[in-house]
Amino acid sequence: MGRAAKKHGLTVLGYFSSGQAAEFHRELKANQKIGAHHINVQLADEDTLTPEAVGLAVLLMQEGKKLGLEPAVEMHRDTCTETPEKGYALADAYFRVTGELLPITWDFSHFSIVKHLHPGNYAEKLLVRPDLIQRAQMFHFRPFNGHHCQVPVTDGKGNHTPEFRDWLPFAEALLKCWLDGNRKKDREIFVCPEMGPVASGYNLSTLPNSWEEAKVTRVEIDKIWKRLTR
Repeated sequence: MGRAAKKHGLTVLGYFSSGQAAEFHRELKANQKIGAHHINVQLADEDTLTPEAVGLAVLLMQEGKKLGLEPAVEMHRDTCTETPEKGYALADAYFRVTGELLPITWDFSHFSIVKHLHPGNYAEKLLVRPDLIQRAQMFHFRPFNGHHCQVPVTDGKGNHTPEFRDWLPFAEALLKCWLDGNRKKDREIFVCPEMGPVASGYNLSTLPNSWEEAKVTRVEIDKIWKRLTR
């Protein structure tokens, strides 16, 4: 399996946000110090154009390789990858420069609301780059729809919401896509059942507690994974 560091039985994954190449070494070393091998990076800003973004991505990956680390660029709002078009433009430019697929941390919830998708076309519109999905190792599984990047998982009484049930087939299609390229390879996948808090604007004050919702999401993702891998 992969070389993600494990401390006290837990895998340590890293994170930082930066658009300054001069900061990459320091930030990567700080993550390495706490035992992280795979490091999620929110790269630059929403107004960073692709030519600049690809230069930063190349330098980030080069610095990561020097340190024996594996950073990955997250598809995320308020970064150089905030829309599908910008994200794929960066990945394609990176491939032209390096001949390698860009390591990505996938959070499809941001892309869904940009395109105002509906349950019938989540997979059709979002899983358009299996090469990049199968190359990736870090995924954020935030239940979404086409107008909200985070939907409630339960109704507060333990029942799954219709919106969550609509999202689950996409979660299964995504995991199947990854497995189609990695089932016979010695690679790890790291899945975060991510539910943001009220303070970040992801959750609403009237919705169930984010942490409790994330735990329910994890159980359902685990069921899908076991079904696909048995």
